[in-house]
Amino acid sequence: MTKRSSSLLKPTEQLLDKPALRRGIANHLHYTVGKDAEQVTDRDWFMALAHTIRDRLTERWMKTTRRYQEKDVKRVYYLSLEFLIGRSLNNSALNLGIAENFRQILTEFEMNESRIADTEAEAALGNGGLGRLAACFLDSLATLDLPGEGYGIRYEYGMFHQHLHQGWQREQPDNWLRYGNPWEFPRPEILYPVEFGGRVVEYRHENGQAAHQWTDTEHVMAMAYDMPIPGYDTDTVNNLRLWSAKSSRDFDLEFFNAGDYIKAVEHKNLSETLSKVLYPSDSTSLGRELRLKQEYFFISASLQDIVHKHVQHYHTIENLSHKIAIQLNDTHPALAIPELMRLLLDKFYLTWDRAWELTVNTFSYTNHTLLPEALETWPVPLLERLLPRHLQIIYEMNHRFLRDVAHRYPGDGERLRRMSLISEEGTKQVRMGHLAFVGSHRVNGVAQLHTQLMRDTTFADFEQFFPQRIVNKTNGITPRRWLNEANPPLTQLISDTLGHKHWLKDLTLLKQLIPFADDAAFRQQFRAVKQHNKVQLAHFVQQRCGIILNPHSLFDVQIKRIHEYKRQLLNLLHVVTHYVRLRDNPQIDTVARTVIFAGKAAPGYAQAKLIIKLINDIADVVNHDPRIGDRLKVIFIPNYDVSTALKIIPAAELSQQISTAGTEASGTGNMKLALNGALTIGTLDGANIEIREEVGADNFFIFGMNAEEISALKRNAYSPLFYYHAQAELRMVLDMIAGGYFSPDAPDRFQPLIDALLSGGDYYCLLADYADYIRCQNEVTQLYRDSEEWTRRAILNTANMGKFSSDRTIKEYAQDIWKIGEI
Repeated sequence: MTKRSSSLLKPTEQLLDKPALRRGIANHLHYTVGKDAEQVTDRDWFMALAHTIRDRLTERWMKTTRRYQEKDVKRVYYLSLEFLIGRSLNNSALNLGIAENFRQILTEFEMNESRIADTEAEAALGNGGLGRLAACFLDSLATLDLPGEGYGIRYEYGMFHQHLHQGWQREQPDNWLRYGNPWEFPRPEILYPVEFGGRVVEYRHENGQAAHQWTDTEHVMAMAYDMPIPGYDTDTVNNLRLWSAKSSRDFDLEFFNAGDYIKAVEHKNLSETLSKVLYPSDSTSLGRELRLKQEYFFISASLQDIVHKHVQHYHTIENLSHKIAIQLNDTHPALAIPELMRLLLDKFYLTWDRAWELTVNTFSYTNHTLLPEALETWPVPLLERLLPRHLQIIYEMNHRFLRDVAHRYPGDGERLRRMSLISEEGTKQVRMGHLAFVGSHRVNGVAQLHTQLMRDTTFADFEQFFPQRIVNKTNGITPRRWLNEANPPLTQLISDTLGHKHWLKDLTLLKQLIPFADDAAFRQQFRAVKQHNKVQLAHFVQQRCGIILNPHSLFDVQIKRIHEYKRQLLNLLHVVTHYVRLRDNPQIDTVARTVIFAGKAAPGYAQAKLIIKLINDIADVVNHDPRIGDRLKVIFIPNYDVSTALKIIPAAELSQQISTAGTEASGTGNMKLALNGALTIGTLDGANIEIREEVGADNFFIFGMNAEEISALKRNAYSPLFYYHAQAELRMVLDMIAGGYFSPDAPDRFQPLIDALLSGGDYYCLLADYADYIRCQNEVTQLYRDSEEWTRRAILNTANMGKFSSDRTIKEYAQDIWKIGEI
């Protein structure tokens, strides 16, 4: 296209003033939605608003891309199986600074802003903390003007929709794309083949070295969908590229012509399952195979795309690690390491040593868990069948690595066994954590304790062999989503008090609020904001669950994935203890308390689903006991997601962060709740330790054993039955649950939970921490009586959370690991 014709096609600048926005909305209602004013629905309004915002994002997005190209910057690519970005309408409007203009326009048209916003389907691209962290990181990369791009999967159904049936979790498909996604740009021209199966043929390349060809494979096509990710108060808009699986052929014409229509589309249907749903159950061999294929599908497409763009721009692969940094978010993308080696060896014919040098210098790996069941392993026979070339490369990596280990530690066979990328116990397994560690130049934990435990336990041998490779990068959250969007009244109060909004890009400025903790007038305003948010949450709960909450009670919140190590069951032991005390002593002087749970259990996780049932059975008894009234309520809010979190977190007053010390890598819910003025009751686990250091020990309710004490307890033959027999109140509570007090229709229903505690070893030490937890909860009750002191401490929590901005985390990644700078 000539320069003249290009200039004729230059679009009109998309302005942010109210008249321009009004014109944009009207145009999209007419030309995009295709309806007259009399026919427009709330969803039509949403689509028009979203496209009006997208126009403005697109303009900045293209300018950002051109700027990166002109400056020839080093870029970071963030590979994650999850990106829990939630809804985009409000967040994008706030980041662009046009939320108030939209609000005024909708008011002029007598439209309900919140009702329109609620028509947006939440992007079901993640499960919990891992995906939410990735979304926060994308926000910070753009806000800090850093050249970064995310890669993931465009799940058609994503995480399941959770609903309750008689207190049991039931899963339904979450068809979030049913009405289309106005934020995405399909890229049918960006299409890569992803191969599975086949065999490997060795031959001699013309340069004389041995070469390999992976042949006779089955193909699935990966098609790109792009989503613009705007920064706050900046023109930078970065990209999230998601892959959707497409068949390499729509149907088999031979079968079709023979009348076998099901067989004709069989390959298409099987191919496209790869991007249907997040985390297919790995409880079956077919589900496990699908999950492995899903992981390889997204990293293969991503690596092909990254390498293609790089070579297209630089015409060489030799400078790859100087211009590209790739971050592996957990072990799910770890196959990217042998995949890049495959490309460098089999497509660019580099020597092994040169390919390995480029690979290690390109990759870095974030470890998110030390729990054995969460550290991925894949059976060698499965890899041999699906990815034979990658298994060859992994074996060669392991051979060379163990040779170096043996040279360093001659005769230490046990060390070789521990450090091998291949586990030899039973069916051979590839240890993905080991693979990610050896193939990366930096490996980071996500909180100080977690990182130290990495060095001392799971990766102790690797720490000795690769000193300084393990570094800490404590997690953070974006204040744009988790305060500016989540809590407008508190955002306004802070901005009015400080006289600026700069704190939204520099959260450490919240320390300027510290003196106001001693200001009675400010405390009253802060308390009024919290009360407003509690009333809003009570209204939401009544609408969704049909339960009336007392907004003057203490809102006690535990919102996170349902898992035994997160110890929702310990919370329930306190609930039952508190219930019995109220039941047996009606005149007891206490404060009213509403205990709020939310979270999803993995579909195949029977114990976690039983815990959800127990929550609801206890709630059914407690909430309908006339002797208790409003003094204690228990509520499980179903289908916990980002949008629900945005409603719960601003109203929370007590944040339950009670995982067994040494099991939670970091946590980010603890940060969101504290930032919004909740006091934390928690163990010395994950980022709780650092939060307590920042907000002050007096402003944090600590209980339970630390990680060293837990380890010592287990070494010394921990006996849960000792605590059961020694503590009458604990024994009574466990016997009530086991005896069917809360499940008269099925008295033995919760016996598996009690058995896991009493005869199964109580792996997460609930009984050992119970007494101190009850003591600490009594402290909570006593402090809550003094509303002025509670509010003072809540303000100090908010004021001292500046360290936990994802902006700080991303700056550390950029400086210490990726070596990139703002543009």
